[in-house]
Amino acid sequence: MPSLDVLNTSNKKISTVTVSAKVFNAKVNQSLMKQAVRIFLSNQRQSPAKTKSRGEIKATKKKVWRQKGTGRARHGSRNAPIFVGGAKAHGPSGEQNFKLKINKKMKRKSLFSALTTQFKDKNILIVEGLEKLNPKTKEFNQVFQKLVKNPKKLLFIFSQSASPTDKSIDSIKRGTNNLPFLNTIPAKNLNTYFTLNANKLIFTKKSIKTLEAHYVK
Repeated sequence: MPSLDVLNTSNKKISTVTVSAKVFNAKVNQSLMKQAVRIFLSNQRQSPAKTKSRGEIKATKKKVWRQKGTGRARHGSRNAPIFVGGAKAHGPSGEQNFKLKINKKMKRKSLFSALTTQFKDKNILIVEGLEKLNPKTKEFNQVFQKLVKNPKKLLFIFSQSASPTDKSIDSIKRGTNNLPFLNTIPAKNLNTYFTLNANKLIFTKKSIKTLEAHYVK
């Protein structure tokens, strides 16, 4: 069974925790990870680009010039695409659909591949004691500077407490909100893209168990 060291906020080992081999020692499927990332990024796309159709152009309804006798082509509307200020031919409608789908089994396997890749590269840390820190940016910055040399693109995975009186996660969020090198995400929302896009994944013991309980059936 694979295992990870548990560190305190001073970057000292305090214990070891065993993690699921199904999640952190899975068979790595590169093509499936690539597919999952492509689908995730495609689903983030929006379609704000839009051009006006001929019916949406505000222009005179008067015929451009008389039908015959001018020697020029016949035209009945200023809204035609060939005229300045007219409509755009075959332009974006604003209703483009970039949504793609991936089934749950493939999604889960791609996440396990990504976590296994990060585990083998020694990019996963388990840290305890963050909830005891004061919710100050300076204090959290000092801790992460100890944990990771020259921190960049860190992802903190937390386990949201079911108790409304537990404010420990809120304290961590306030303390890390202004750190440019760190993002936070609930364990149940972790996906392939976020996993591979981070240089280091930082768990707590609770969040790593939450992740395993959510995905390992």
